Amino acid sequence: MDTPATDRHRTPGTPRTPRTPRTPRTRQSAAILGSVTIPGSPEQVSGTRAFIARTLAAVPGVDRDAATLLTSELVTNAIQHTDSGAPGGTVTIVVIGIGEGVLVEVADEGSAGTPVVKAELYAADGHGLFLVQQLAAQWGYLRDPAGTTVWFHLAAMDDGAARSDPGYLAAATAVAARTAASTPEQIAATSSSQVTNGGIV
Repeated sequence: MDTPATDRHRTPGTPRTPRTPRTPRTRQSAAILGSVTIPGSPEQVSGTRAFIARTLAAVPGVDRDAATLLTSELVTNAIQHTDSGAPGGTVTIVVIGIGEGVLVEVADEGSAGTPVVKAELYAADGHGLFLVQQLAAQWGYLRDPAGTTVWFHLAAMDDGAARSDPGYLAAATAVAARTAASTPEQIAATSSSQVTNGGIV
């Protein structure tokens, strides 16, 4: 008589040991919290910030200020450095709630180059990806013939944990020092976002 596969290693005459039921794997649930496609013009960046703030208003534990800043920087990069800034170009922003945090994707219409982090802190421009690298838990980009999608993940954390994390504090201090300017001219000198007399666009 053939022995069932589950009993092959059982010594004949010994009782079967009951099988332990498998515990179901917990999957990280993901849900699109919002998405928007905007024309690729600098005037649209302020609307992007408002979209992020509204979309994340009810998401607990996520640093909405960091999400707004990083999304603004990526949208500005897409408009300035890709075909999205050409007449008729667009930029798409998608906000996804995942497990313990959010994932934000900024999709442009492509360019000849790839996203590059400029580590020169005192450069006049190019701080967008540097900020993403410093403030996001993870980030990256995907390229295909349609364009480039730059994404970042912000982990949810309680307010106390966020404020006690040395990396968070260092990055927040750098951002605060960089954005401490108050006039449009001062902001223009320290920001990679376009500035008008009404403030950062």
